Order: sequence, then C-alpha cells, then structure tokens
Amino acid sequence: MSDATRPTQNYANHVLMPVPFVAAGAVLAIDALVRVVNLFRAPGLDSAWAILPGIALVVFWSLLRRNSLRLQDRIIRLEMRVRLEQVLPPERRADIARLETGQLIALRFASDAELPALVGEVLAQGTRSRDEIKRKVKDWQADWMRV
Repeated sequence: MSDATRPTQNYANHVLMPVPFVAAGAVLAIDALVRVVNLFRAPGLDSAWAILPGIALVVFWSLLRRNSLRLQDRIIRLEMRVRLEQVLPPERRADIARLETGQLIALRFASDAELPALVGEVLAQGTRSRDEIKRKVKDWQADWMRV
C-alpha cells in the first residue's frame, strides 16, 4: 500500500494490531487450554505429555512478539538519536543522552519542526509516559514500517 492510499495516521489510530498474529496466538492458547482439559478428563502420561507442546507453542509465540518489539525499540532508539543530532542545535545535543528509550519511541511521531520544543518540554516536565508524550504531538508523522 502506497502512502497516498493509506489513511492519515494519528494518535487515535496509530496502534498496530497484527490480526493474523493475534488470531494465531488465540488458537495456540485455546489449544493449550483444551490439552489441559483433556488431562483432567483422561488423566495419563499421554495427555500430560500433550500439554508440553501446547505450552511451548504459546511461550514461543509470546517470545516471538516480545523479541520483535524489543528489536524494533532498539532500532527506533538509534534512529531517534541520529535524528535528534540533526534537528537539535549543538548546545542542546546533550539532551539526547537524558532521554530514555520510551521517551525516544514516543517522540518519533513528532515532526522535525516541533521536535526540539517537545524534547525540551518532556525533559523539563519529566514526562515518562509514552502515551502522554504522543498526545503532545501536534504534527503527527506516520510510521507505517512498525512490527
């Protein structure tokens, strides 16, 4: 989908919920639950052993998502540090080291024009909530390449 055909992204609609991934997780969780119920209905080594692959798949699914998001966060942190080096005046570049990863992640939606003032505001007020920082963004820059 090209940027021209995409809807405008903003605070209200920026959350990405990958439906196939969530659906797969629901199927795996239901399968694990069915295996536990089967153990109580027909106790035995076979039904007890059948629980392990079900639980392993649920754990694998959750780790897959967590690790993908962790990697994305590291990339965004690096991207934002580079971007702030270019956008902030030299006397304010020390502020970059004061920003936490969560703050950098939330700030990525701000335009270059509003970023210096927003960084100053976030640091002055000690704002740590990603949600609160994103709500302060006036000129929302879409991020369509998220995990």
